[in-house]
Amino acid sequence: MAAIYIHIPFCKKACHYCNFHFSTTTHYKDELIAAMLQEIELQKNYLHTPIETIYFGGGTPSILSVLELGSILQCLKKHFTLIPNIEITLEANPDDINETTAKQWHSLGINRLSIGIQSFVEADLLWMNRAHNVHQAIQSIKLAKQYGINNISIDLIYGIPNLTNQQWLTNIETAINLGIQHLSCYALTVEPNTALHTMIGKQKVAPIDENKAAEQFEILMQYAATNGLEHYEISNFATAGYRSKHNSSYWHGVPYLGIGPSAHSYNGISRQWNVANNNLYTKALQAKQLPYEIEILTPTQIANEYIMTALRLKEGLHLCTLCSKFNTSSTTEKSSDAIENFVVAKAQKYIDAKLVVHNNGYLLLTNAGKLRADGIASDLFF
Repeated sequence: MAAIYIHIPFCKKACHYCNFHFSTTTHYKDELIAAMLQEIELQKNYLHTPIETIYFGGGTPSILSVLELGSILQCLKKHFTLIPNIEITLEANPDDINETTAKQWHSLGINRLSIGIQSFVEADLLWMNRAHNVHQAIQSIKLAKQYGINNISIDLIYGIPNLTNQQWLTNIETAINLGIQHLSCYALTVEPNTALHTMIGKQKVAPIDENKAAEQFEILMQYAATNGLEHYEISNFATAGYRSKHNSSYWHGVPYLGIGPSAHSYNGISRQWNVANNNLYTKALQAKQLPYEIEILTPTQIANEYIMTALRLKEGLHLCTLCSKFNTSSTTEKSSDAIENFVVAKAQKYIDAKLVVHNNGYLLLTNAGKLRADGIASDLFF
């Protein structure tokens, strides 16, 4: 199986923390969508297996009309084989969800929404420069369910400067009480070239309190454990049977094709990424040229990427799989014992500190280890 990601690089306004590629100008939206359709046709042979998931991300995909979304889906159906029960996810802002859009999306076959709520606290939404309010956030979930979209994920952010632990717990409880099936929770981070980075640099906003963010992550994990949510990836929680199939494909190394400016693609051998400029992207596709750079992955890169993604998962890092990935892509094989012993030896200090568990050929992060996941993973790299 394989996956397709569609990057829609438009937003109504810029959130203070966001560093994804987008534009608040939609003057050339028609030309860009035409370019995306051209890219789909040119890339029709990139994937060689049926498509299990389609994901509209951004930006704000819900800014597109039903005709624009429909044209993209129709083009995908023309050039790729889609499985019968394909998961089609649309990222949506609450202020774009109403009776009409919910009905239209459902009629297109969109069967999963990822709603960018971020917080149910009004002050937080204003601080982040979000385009919606708390009432719209709550109504968006109710409307989506009312009109047939019953697989709903929402995003929440913790570590926001004035967000108390009690408010954070209330955010989680509110989400679950609204009957969502999936929750993605992210610590507020300060990315370069964002409004938040500039405001902190000018001392207009206090720096992020990492200790408070850690406390709120622990609150999240405890709530999930006692309320039937599966913590299947560090930032992701789901009720039974509702893991994100699309995002899981990334974490399990499934090939995927990215369409649109800044979108990435991966086929197990190489990784490529489109130019992150709407005008350059459009002009290249108008000339029937694919505007990407490509990197052929080395055996070490493939092994390290597996370490990084697998450690984030509930199932953990399978040492035999790591050995297989390294040797399958390498011209100079190393013994499985040598690879396993190398990684376990590097992990031993984390095992001793109860941040990692070594169990039946797997390395798994403990809850305490999840707070340091990236650092632990990078320390295990070859």
